[in-house]
Amino acid sequence: MTSAPSFKQELTGVFGQPIAENPSQAMVEAAYRHHRLPWRYLSLEVSPDGLGDAVCGARAMGFRGFNCTLPHKVAVIPHLDGLGESASLMGAVNCVVRRDGRLIGENTDGKGFVQSLRQMLDPAGKRIVILGAGGAARAIAVELALAGAASFIIVNRGRTRAASLVELMRTRLRAEVEDVDWQGDYRLPSSADVVINATSIGLYPDAHARLPLQVASLTSSMVVADVIPNPPQTRFIRDARAAGCRVIDGLGMLVNQGVIGIRYWTGIEPDAAVMRRALEEIFSPRLHEAHLQHS
Repeated sequence: MTSAPSFKQELTGVFGQPIAENPSQAMVEAAYRHHRLPWRYLSLEVSPDGLGDAVCGARAMGFRGFNCTLPHKVAVIPHLDGLGESASLMGAVNCVVRRDGRLIGENTDGKGFVQSLRQMLDPAGKRIVILGAGGAARAIAVELALAGAASFIIVNRGRTRAASLVELMRTRLRAEVEDVDWQGDYRLPSSADVVINATSIGLYPDAHARLPLQVASLTSSMVVADVIPNPPQTRFIRDARAAGCRVIDGLGMLVNQGVIGIRYWTGIEPDAAVMRRALEEIFSPRLHEAHLQHS
């Protein structure tokens, strides 16, 4: 007996403001199509004042989950039913998962980064330098500490945000961590194993912005990563590659956090290569345009 066709789509999405530049829909829906899932991923403009209503709406409409991007990663927490370990440590949520009717907040940003890094080296026992102390830095630092990294240097302009991250790392994760006030061009210690740009310097449309760093302090023994997905080849990544470093571009973190989110929502292991290709198809024309404008 043939079952009746179903025209119901399972719903997921991303809440943010502004949302028009967020490329997650193209990446996630490419995975849904590839795996023949009748699911949709909606990019939804949600104001801070409307966040509570949006979460109620997601509950009422049976969303299987959703991502939160700026400015909602912290503000969404009171509207949820619980938090996973990483989200609880960070005090920030970027992925909400419906489990047994409850909305649980997770944070996949740092997990996505660690997954990208593991393709090159095991972070256990490694010495990490993180440039910046905002949300991305916080997520990455927590996950690297949980993965057994040996020590951290947090380099940031302004000590307040860095001090908050350092306190979290020392008290909750028992990590060895030092904070550095970022003045002028920072010189990387030669002992660094992994260097991460967790700032927004180099983000489109300011794709040629220069990170205040002594490029000569990059060495071929370092793994260098940038969290910026747009453009994937930031000036920092190009400088690191020229210095002989192994590099991880921002698409790596974006794709891998998307993989984890889809796994949470659907229970399947999505094809990361399909997701990355979808993003590369989006960004390639824009990169070409940016090159022409600056040539």
